[in-house]
Amino acid sequence: MPELPEVETIRRQLAPHLEGRTIVDARILDPRWTRPDPPAAVEAELAGAVVERIGRAGKYLVWSLSGERFLLQHLRMTGTLLYDPGVAPPHTHVLFEFDDGHRLVYVDPRRFGTGHLVFGEDARDEYLTARIGIEPLTPEFTAAHLRELARGRTAPVKAFVLDQRQIAGVGNIYADEALFRAGIHPLRPAGRLSRADWERVREGIEEALSAGIAARGASIDDFRHVDGARGSFQDQFLVHRRGGEPCPRCGHTIRKIVVGGRGTYVCERCQSKPRAARGRGTRLGEPGRVRAGAR
Repeated sequence: MPELPEVETIRRQLAPHLEGRTIVDARILDPRWTRPDPPAAVEAELAGAVVERIGRAGKYLVWSLSGERFLLQHLRMTGTLLYDPGVAPPHTHVLFEFDDGHRLVYVDPRRFGTGHLVFGEDARDEYLTARIGIEPLTPEFTAAHLRELARGRTAPVKAFVLDQRQIAGVGNIYADEALFRAGIHPLRPAGRLSRADWERVREGIEEALSAGIAARGASIDDFRHVDGARGSFQDQFLVHRRGGEPCPRCGHTIRKIVVGGRGTYVCERCQSKPRAARGRGTRLGEPGRVRAGAR
């Protein structure tokens, strides 16, 4: 799934092309994209709208349109936006035509992506606030704030970091990379981390996200730039998808475990395992089962 760096990369690529342009036609070919709103009604609102700004909130692209309309787009697992492809690729579900003759298409093989049109800033804020938490790389993203959010929580810290209602934009790739940088084992209960631990987690998250943005995202599955090119952050992974390889810091073998149902990569020399999980599988709070030792 595209995470914050991938969505930010797309935003930066689209903004110069789309901001100030008028949507002359919008064709929504898959009614799932706007559900529960009917596609025809959304098409009618988009046609003639001026794109005032392309923004981002967590993993959402936020299209600010004339008339205080906002298109809130989530790419989910396999969504891709392509600018001026020669031919609309298979699995094209939305097409935008602009007043300068250019075209943007939305491609999504698994059809999980969404596009919701809301009216007014209050509706935009209400929609996003219900779905995403604090945004990294902002002044509000502090160790104190994170520790307060995690107070009393028994879920593993990785599950907490992945919870979009707590921290916006961090997915599986960047959680692994951030916790390795922080020296924090992903199974440690979030509510038991100290202020110093959270400071390292905060730094790890921002370092990993910044590196991902600089590399223009990671392309390990479907993610592509708007011109179809691949990101390069996958070439810089420290632990993610490196199970069985030596740790770049200490040389110890990187292990793959499962945390909250997600494949997780860890160096258990650099990231000490919590006592409750040492030498056996364990359950540590919600969400779901946590199993250590899988390869």
